[in-house]
Amino acid sequence: MREQLRISGVAESVVDDAVLILSELLSNACRHGRPLGTGEVGDGDIRAAWRVDDAGRLTVEVTDGGGPTRPVPATPSVTAHGGRGLNIISALAQDWGVRDGVAGEVTVWVVVATGPRHDDFATRVAPPAIDFSAPFDDLDP
Repeated sequence: MREQLRISGVAESVVDDAVLILSELLSNACRHGRPLGTGEVGDGDIRAAWRVDDAGRLTVEVTDGGGPTRPVPATPSVTAHGGRGLNIISALAQDWGVRDGVAGEVTVWVVVATGPRHDDFATRVAPPAIDFSAPFDDLDP
């Protein structure tokens, strides 16, 4: 995925987000979904796909055989070992949703921005306001 998106000219920050999103979607499909059935739908696998449309939007999709619950963001406790994947996806994506197929398969799709990140972590976390030069100005060499 990474190499294909780079060749397509997708910005590196968007590629990083897309790879993380794909990882989260695949993890969720393996943990909560069923493999695709045999026959026309698949061969007991999970499908992943990505594309950049004519408007320049990157869409990432993962399809599995469905599960006992619908994919929804959770509210995990601070000490929980999981449950944050769809919240991460929501923070990185322009939009996401779930599409049901006629054969019972479930596709989770995510639209990723093709420009700079909306809320880059570096812009959300301000650096500490400490001036290290002042204490050293009074020292003689």
